[in-house]
Order: sequence, then C-alpha cells, then structure tokens
Amino acid sequence: MNIKPNYFFSLLIVLPLLVTGQDFTIARIHYGGGGDWYSDPSSLPNLLRYVNTQTNINAAFEEVQLKITDKELYSHPYLYLTGHGNIRFTDKEIIRLREFLLRGAFLHVDDNYGLDKSFRREMSHLFPDRDLVELHYDHPIFHCYFDFPDGLPKVHEHDNQPPQGLGIFNGERLMVFYTYECDLGDGWEDEEVHHDPGPIREAALRMGVNIIWYSLTQ
Repeated sequence: MNIKPNYFFSLLIVLPLLVTGQDFTIARIHYGGGGDWYSDPSSLPNLLRYVNTQTNINAAFEEVQLKITDKELYSHPYLYLTGHGNIRFTDKEIIRLREFLLRGAFLHVDDNYGLDKSFRREMSHLFPDRDLVELHYDHPIFHCYFDFPDGLPKVHEHDNQPPQGLGIFNGERLMVFYTYECDLGDGWEDEEVHHDPGPIREAALRMGVNIIWYSLTQ
C-alpha cells in the first residue's frame, strides 16, 4: 500500500484546527439498547496516535465519549460507533443525529460482530428514504491517503465473509460509513489483546487514516 497524500487538502484540515485551537478527535457514541458501545478501549487512542505520526493532522491523544443528546455533540463532527450487541436510539436521538449528519457530520460504524441487525434497523429509522449501499473498490475512501486496491482489509474472520464498506449519502457526500465483516477496531487495539499479526494491524490503522482523511476532505 502506497501513501497518496494530497497536500492541498491537508491545508483545509490544518487551518480550521489552528483557528479553533482544537485538535482533531473522535467522538465515540454511548448508545442505548444494551450493546457494548465501549468495546475495544485501546483502539481509538491507538488510531489517533497513528494519525499524528502518519499525517499532518493534529490529533488529540484520547477519544471523547458522549451520548447523542449531550450538548457537546455539535463540537465533534467525527462520530464513531461500535460494539457486539444491540443498538437502540430514542426518537429524540434519531432526530438530533439525523440533523447533525445532514448538516455535515460524519459517522463511522464498525461492526465488532453482532451489531449488524440492530444497526440496519436503526439506520432505516434514521434515514428511511436512503439506502445503505456498498462502495466499490474504486471509491476514493480506499485511495485518498493509503491505497487499498481490494477495498477494506480483513482483520477477523467471523462468518468467513468478505469485508464490505457500505455507506449512506446525502447527494454525493458520504454521511455514514459502515465497515462490515472487517473489524477494524480489533486491528487498532493493543497488540496483546488479539495477537493480530503486524501487517494486519498496520493495514487496519492505515484504513482508519483513510476514513478520517476522506471525511475531512470530501
């Protein structure tokens, strides 16, 4: 995989951060329904550190954890959701999250195995008029910084199905990116947690950089 940085777009990333005085971070969604929204606790800090070393994005060293109804939501346009179990949004959360995404926020949902059924149900409530569509391997999210000619890397086998990157769009803008049968978060975790080989962990981290870079430059 080769690095393909776009230096013009890098200015678009850095300048707003300098103006606001804030570092880029990832907001993990604390959702209801009983699912383990807190799973893979070392994953996002490791990804943020990797972003700092591989790009010119000034990233914080820790994630933010929040509920969709928290007043701080609108300060964190990059949202992340994961887990193994059930997701359940309230009507108020659906309205608020839909509005935020339509206004320009980005949501990455990473299935940690067992999330798929409830995720698709909640997305049908969130955007009943929009389909969850598979992204082809030539989509820019797979090539915007590191090059993934075959799409998402496979971290864990689960049901022995190929990994899929799916999305929900507002016009041409990708609002929701769903990584399924892939388990990027496990690949971002500390090495001793899952004992994944180095090349797999590196591929997962590189794909994480692509998702962040794409969300900030699309």
